[in-house]
Amino acid sequence: MISTAIRRGAAKKLRANTTPHERTLWRALKELPIEGTHFRRQAPIGRYVVDFFCPAKRLIIELDGGHHNDDAIAMRDSERQAWLEQEGYRVIRFWNSDVAGDLNAVLERIYVEVHGSREAEALPLKHHRRR
Repeated sequence: MISTAIRRGAAKKLRANTTPHERTLWRALKELPIEGTHFRRQAPIGRYVVDFFCPAKRLIIELDGGHHNDDAIAMRDSERQAWLEQEGYRVIRFWNSDVAGDLNAVLERIYVEVHGSREAEALPLKHHRRR
């Protein structure tokens, strides 16, 4: 098992070196009407560091570039997602091209994942720490 300090250090380094697509989505996520909670970026969860994480909904958002088409990386992504889902997280994935080509559709999907439907009112969410 990798120590907490190492995982936090890795997350900090990833936050300092974000991709243009991650920066675009991060700015947009801060504008979503999700009162009472927030998204974290490059958050350590277990032995992994996820791109974006909403603790109140246990929702993880992953952005994938073209290299995720590689069989070995796709297999690692699949194993990682299975572990995260087994731990009770929901994982949604977007391609970088989705963020670049239709950011509104990406944000709409995230809103639906958080609130249940497009028409749902953005109610305040409360993050409860797992004990």
